[in-house]
Amino acid sequence: MTDLTIALRLLTAAFLSGLIGYERERHGRAAGLRTHILVALGSCLTVVVSESMQSHLLEFGAIVDTIRLDPTRLGAGVLAGIGFLGAGTIMRHRSSVKGLTTAATLWLVANIGLAVGGGFLFSAIATTAIALACLFLLAPFKHRNVSRHR
Repeated sequence: MTDLTIALRLLTAAFLSGLIGYERERHGRAAGLRTHILVALGSCLTVVVSESMQSHLLEFGAIVDTIRLDPTRLGAGVLAGIGFLGAGTIMRHRSSVKGLTTAATLWLVANIGLAVGGGFLFSAIATTAIALACLFLLAPFKHRNVSRHR
C-alpha cells in the first residue's frame, strides 16, 4: 500500500465520519464532530496498519510459516473498545435514556473507518449516506412520537 493510498483512506474516513459528527454537533450532543472524526480515523488507521504489517511480514517468506496473521483481530478490538466509549455517552434521567443515538453513531463511524481502511470505499460511502438520511430525515418523526406520548 502506498503512502498516497494510506493518506487518501485516512482523509476519506475523516470526511465521512465528519458528516455524521456534524449532525451530532448541530444537535448539541456529547460526542460531536471532532469525536466522530477521531473514532473513524483511529479505526481506519488500525486497519491500514494491520494490512501494512501483514504485507510487510509476507515479504519475509520464512517468518510466514511461524507467524499467523489475522488482520480482522485488530478491528474486533476496536469495536470492543468503542463499546466503552459509546457507553459513556448514554445517560439515564428518571424514566428516559439519552445518548443512544450518539453511541450508535460512534459505533457506526468506527465501522466506517474500518471499511475505509480496508479499501471498501463504496460500502463506507453508502453507509454514510444511509446514516445521514436516517439522522436528518427521521428526526421529525421521533419528535412527533415523543410529543404524542407525553
